[in-house]
Amino acid sequence: MMEEGFVVHYPEDRAYGLSALVVEIGSASLQTERLGRLAHPLMERLVLDSPVPVVAHLAVLTGNDVTYVSKVQGARAPTTVSNVGVRLPAHLTATGRAMLSRLSPAQVRALYPTRDSLIRRVGPGPSTLAALDALLHQTRERGWAVELGDVQSDYSSVGAAALDHKEFPIAGIGVTFRTGATDAAVEALGASVVSTAAALGARAVGRA
Repeated sequence: MMEEGFVVHYPEDRAYGLSALVVEIGSASLQTERLGRLAHPLMERLVLDSPVPVVAHLAVLTGNDVTYVSKVQGARAPTTVSNVGVRLPAHLTATGRAMLSRLSPAQVRALYPTRDSLIRRVGPGPSTLAALDALLHQTRERGWAVELGDVQSDYSSVGAAALDHKEFPIAGIGVTFRTGATDAAVEALGASVVSTAAALGARAVGRA
């Protein structure tokens, strides 16, 4: 366990103790559980009020991935891969794009230092750092992220970032729905994830 960084040795005391890594993991786990509890009723309301069947999900950034930590499945909503514990590349998901758009350019570049950092896939997605920067700029301007399905995907998603008191993204709230929804429905879903993410941020910092 010492080699893995979970335990430190105190030679003078002939003793072992937990490392800072364990404390960090425990703290992150508690924070994730707290966010899930705060978000769940908001996500249930989001699903009920949506103009089309949706599945709502809560995600956090893990490096340049998103990890899904909570999910609410609406009636007749599509089945998605965003189950709790699943990790996906952040730049290919609406929740990930929403959170990345609220990071500073230096922070984004630290997560994506080279073009090789951008995982390829069949379908739409930024394949260059310039394309990623443009996508995140559009997301900031709009206020919410969008991941539109193509001929190989029946599903689309929108997402928004929940922010802490320093305007740092602590989570992403998103909804996935069947591709083909009207522009008005997509706009309504975008506004809904923004207000839900704002409500989660307010709860997380004790303002609600």
